[in-house]
Amino acid sequence: MSEYPVVSTGENVTRQVLSDHPDMMVVAFRFGAAGAVGALHDHPHVQSTYVESGRFRFTLGATEREVGPGDSFVISSGVTHGCVCLEPGTLVDCFTPRRDDFL
Repeated sequence: MSEYPVVSTGENVTRQVLSDHPDMMVVAFRFGAAGAVGALHDHPHVQSTYVESGRFRFTLGATEREVGPGDSFVISSGVTHGCVCLEPGTLVDCFTPRRDDFL
């Protein structure tokens, strides 16, 4: 069981840090309903995303792509990104360096 709390990040969306180190952080984002939104944003961290379950439409800079279970991709530092949940599920994101704002 994780020692980190589950944090609401929007309607039907939660975030939970799974593990962290100053150089890296692993976070689960759980989307409880189709239509839930991971708002467009950017940050200086390099991010990898793994789709554990569900289906999502991601905006990555000027492109859109639909992803599902087993898909993964990397988002470079400073790239504006976000997603819309098409089928409820979980995204597992890794950030380097750690997202201190999530602690």
